[in-house]
Amino acid sequence: MIIYDVKCDNGHKFEGWFKDRQAWIEQNARRLVCCPVCNSSNVEIVPSSIAIMGKDSKMSDKKNNPDISPDRSLQVFHQYIEKNFEDVGDKFAEVALKIHYGDEEKRNIKGTTTPQEETDLKEQGVSFIKISLPKMDS
Repeated sequence: MIIYDVKCDNGHKFEGWFKDRQAWIEQNARRLVCCPVCNSSNVEIVPSSIAIMGKDSKMSDKKNNPDISPDRSLQVFHQYIEKNFEDVGDKFAEVALKIHYGDEEKRNIKGTTTPQEETDLKEQGVSFIKISLPKMDS
């Protein structure tokens, strides 16, 4: 599952949830993605606040628990990110490119990007996922 921040041509912002990037491309090309405010189907992906790149995108199915509360799910997710991803801060694009081109070891990283950096990463074929992480009380 991938979540994109989307904006319509009237400036309304909303989230879109898609199976993968290809699903976004296909649905947007067929004008199936519409603004919930004005129903415009002229939409585009816009940057969000955090980006994450992982070497292993699948979590173990053994840990899936259908009875877990939404709050607990977010807490477990937050703990997983904190434990398994190196925070590279505003150097995310630079480090992601080095990993992509083999100049640094492959590893999970998290950090922030500018809209231009995200565009550059996409143009160079760097795979990453943007996720807004809520602040969690300890």
